[in-house]
Amino acid sequence: MLKNTLLLLTLALGAVSIAQAQKLPTATKSLDIQAGGSFVYGNSDYGTKLKGYGGYGTIDFKPRFGLMLDFHQANGNNKIYERTYEVGVRYVRHYGRFDPYAKIMVGRGVFNFPPPIFDPTGASAGNLAYNIGAIGGGVDYKLRRSINLRGDYEYQIWKGGPGIQNGLTPWLASVGVAYHFH
Repeated sequence: MLKNTLLLLTLALGAVSIAQAQKLPTATKSLDIQAGGSFVYGNSDYGTKLKGYGGYGTIDFKPRFGLMLDFHQANGNNKIYERTYEVGVRYVRHYGRFDPYAKIMVGRGVFNFPPPIFDPTGASAGNLAYNIGAIGGGVDYKLRRSINLRGDYEYQIWKGGPGIQNGLTPWLASVGVAYHFH
């Protein structure tokens, strides 16, 4: 009887270590990726309001850190436009369906200058590219498993150069929708 009890106790203790193995995840997600488009509204810091479109993508390689890509095409009146290409890092928190984030970006911006006042053709004066930096933030809202809605704000700092000696400091706000890859 004692022998059977010891054998049963030994088997039970051995089964505990086997059962503990089931606590480990069978698969882990290494990257969290989304890509989307947006409507953009902003102030050019050159005397005109801007409206346009954009595209963005994020790759989160850690639960709170990731990379972000942004493109904006924002058009103003009198043939002025600002086109930006940016890459940077983001810090994101997760609260249920809401994922607020902060971002720091660098990139390149193209500014299209207005036509000269007395130009009868109305052609633009040309465009130049400048180095830019940006800070901002926003929130992603998980509408469905694969669809995220986004609200985003960005303050840009354009380095000065020909045409804009003191640089530009436009801001952009956008709303968008993205596909979240699983």
